[in-house]
Amino acid sequence: MTKAIHPVDQKLPFTRTLIYAAQHVLAMYAGAVAVPLVLAGAIGLSTEQLIYLINADLFTCGIATLVQALSIKDFIGSKLPIVQGCTFTAVTPMIIIANTHGGGAAGLQVVYGSAIFAGIACFVISNYFSKMLRFFPPVVTGSVITIIGLSLLPVAVNWITGPNPQAADYCSPSNIALSLAVLAIILFIYRTCKGFLGHISVLLGLVIGTGIAAAFGMVDFHAVGEAAMLGVTTPFAFGLPVFEPVSCLIMTLVMLVTMAETTGDVMAVSSIVKKPMTEEMLTKALRADGFSTALGGVFNTFPYTAFAQNIGLISMTGIRSRYIVATSGVLLMILGLFPKLAAVVACIPTMVLGGAGLAMFGMVASSGMQALSQADLQKKGNSMVVAISVAVALIPIGVPSFYSHFPQWVQLIGNSGITIGSIMAIVLNVLLCEHKPKTAEQEQKAALNLQ
Repeated sequence: MTKAIHPVDQKLPFTRTLIYAAQHVLAMYAGAVAVPLVLAGAIGLSTEQLIYLINADLFTCGIATLVQALSIKDFIGSKLPIVQGCTFTAVTPMIIIANTHGGGAAGLQVVYGSAIFAGIACFVISNYFSKMLRFFPPVVTGSVITIIGLSLLPVAVNWITGPNPQAADYCSPSNIALSLAVLAIILFIYRTCKGFLGHISVLLGLVIGTGIAAAFGMVDFHAVGEAAMLGVTTPFAFGLPVFEPVSCLIMTLVMLVTMAETTGDVMAVSSIVKKPMTEEMLTKALRADGFSTALGGVFNTFPYTAFAQNIGLISMTGIRSRYIVATSGVLLMILGLFPKLAAVVACIPTMVLGGAGLAMFGMVASSGMQALSQADLQKKGNSMVVAISVAVALIPIGVPSFYSHFPQWVQLIGNSGITIGSIMAIVLNVLLCEHKPKTAEQEQKAALNLQ
């Protein structure tokens, strides 16, 4: 009897695979280019250098995604449908490192040296870090996934309102109306269309929303005409890396925080695709982070992690194949090689992305609540684990400057709601909950519930 293929390992027809992959790329594009945009402005790079960074970022995002989804010799990469992107956790430390060492290209040489060192360190310690998996029972898993979803929702809201409160169109009624229209279109397609069309509701919402925005003059296509046809990423384009000890130590601490975030993201994907997570799977996922981060230092980009934005898309569409995500990696590499194509994708207005983001990120939080349904919240301590970990995770979202007077290492951890919330859930679970060893029957039942 032929063994059934898990949905994660299924290969779909090429055309559908390509369309589903494009949906993933559109969902994560704004987040993917945000890190080079912020960094370039903060360390005084030219427009030409910024464009090069974006191309390099997209190209290496694609490589990192392929490694995570397909694996290298079943040693590096989780074989889960996880899109890789630059982590926001590293932005502030990278700006500090670069400006401390002269800014510009000289500062980037130190950033890339520290990224290579930290990536190798992450790769080496991943096997030990993954042993934390035993501290993630359903009450912790559900809390972390819920926190990821709630932490992403403000990103969608900022896409709708605009990042600058002083801008004339900040919280513009027309922007909000367009976002709600996109959300309504996605929900309508998701509810009324079956099969393939229902699965690409987000893609259709983005395309239709961009068409509506263009009709009202809300889309700027000038960047498409100005973009170059070809942009090739070469190793060490800003000079050979500089391995400054303190900077290497700072970036290694950043990677430890990123590994905690990746653990939560991998747990979320594992739960959504119904593929029980193992210590070995987590180790391979973390190795992929380390490998991609070191590779990023070579190809002029930044530390990489699992991109939480795409988790909601998987939950919403129910399409779980890792080969679709791998195809999105190929598309990202193509966008990195052909800037004019990347410029077309960049024309999607942020308020259109915001409407889609509300649905996708809300679905991540919903998945967390489903995971919590497997935990006995009547059991002593469990409810408190959820309550306090979620509350602490929302602090930096509600008041971003909450930890501003604390030491830099505290800010590094505290400013990431996902990281501080995950740590709090683990610690409270150990301190407050009763831990009794499971019988063989209970272990078997738990495994069946995850199937």
